[in-house]
Amino acid sequence: MDEHLSKGASRGLSVRDRRYAIRFPFAADAAFIDLETGKQTDGVTSDISLGGCFVCTSKPLGIKSRVRVTLTRKDQRVEALAVVRVVKPRIGMGVEFLDVEQASYAVLERWIDQVRRAR
Repeated sequence: MDEHLSKGASRGLSVRDRRYAIRFPFAADAAFIDLETGKQTDGVTSDISLGGCFVCTSKPLGIKSRVRVTLTRKDQRVEALAVVRVVKPRIGMGVEFLDVEQASYAVLERWIDQVRRAR
């Protein structure tokens, strides 16, 4: 058993270990533009946090792509600059928000608060 613990301790931090915000199940339409290539894709979020979200899409962008993301739900919109941190082919991508516009941050907080209260 000690051997198993030492193996686990030697591993680097995974993406899950590095998250700093609680994720909540949340569906919003998502549209992305890769800032370097101009490539566009869209999908639907499966979860959201103040730090980022996971988007279900059959056409994820590449890891480390810097993107402009627009999340839309019930006539409310969140716009942010983000970076793709995780790609799951044919499933989706996880993005970390780098800079959320001030007005959008208030909407993001409101969405998360609504989900938190509904639990």
